[in-house]
Amino acid sequence: MIKSFFKRNNYITVSKTSFQNEDRCEKGPNIPEGTWVKCNSCGKIIYSKDMINEYKSCKYCGYYFRLNPRERAKLIFDEENPKKIFENIRTSNPLNFPEYDKKINKAIKNSGETEAVTCYEAHINGEKVVACIMNSEFFMGSMGSALGEKITRCVEMATEKKLPLIIFTASGGARMQEGMFSLMQMAKVNSALKRLHKCGGLYISVLTDPTTGGVTASFAMIADIVLGEKGALVGFAGRRVIENTIKENLPENFQTVEFLLEKGFIDKIVERKNLKKILCKIILMHKGGNYFESK
Repeated sequence: MIKSFFKRNNYITVSKTSFQNEDRCEKGPNIPEGTWVKCNSCGKIIYSKDMINEYKSCKYCGYYFRLNPRERAKLIFDEENPKKIFENIRTSNPLNFPEYDKKINKAIKNSGETEAVTCYEAHINGEKVVACIMNSEFFMGSMGSALGEKITRCVEMATEKKLPLIIFTASGGARMQEGMFSLMQMAKVNSALKRLHKCGGLYISVLTDPTTGGVTASFAMIADIVLGEKGALVGFAGRRVIENTIKENLPENFQTVEFLLEKGFIDKIVERKNLKKILCKIILMHKGGNYFESK
């Protein structure tokens, strides 16, 4: 009799409310993916449309999310669909590096672009320019032979047509899968820029996040005017590599455009909302025009 009080049941009791709660969870609001984004700087959640309306920045802390070439072109150029140039130049596999072709095809599919740089002949407030917009979403914007060829062709076009050249840099450095073919692009582009300089042409570089490696060590830093987008990472080797080499701790803001401006390596830090206006002003000053009479 007493043992029956301590006897365990061989089943569990399921309440009706548990099923009701389950149904309630399943019938919750269906929020499309990408409606909300988390800021990489302050960690706050932002409504996507608000972020886009604020030039793809965080309304709380001002952090800039990265722009792909299509987004950058929409921000800078007058044309809704600016003319792309040198789209026929594609990446090859000169060293027959294993899996390289597959990775390139995947990058093309994911980014919607054919290379880590997209080149344009377009207008900024009515002023015709040649522009190269690098893409960190394509193989981390790494510099291969196709990228070097496209930028070199743009430099040559700007020289021949006497047009301002603007390069928006965003790169993880040289593309290891192409070995020496990748590294030689540094000298190739710089040689073309030297010819542009001798002809009195204008070259403006805009450093965006991230600009590192061979791109920093070559054409990114030798422009007539070097602008930096607020908060961009700019450097050559990685922070940890440098600290381990010199056995010292680096400043907190090391390898930022703010640090570079403080040390005199760049000319100005720009806000995205003012970038088009500033570029137009520089172009008109170079050609001897009056900025205040521009559109």
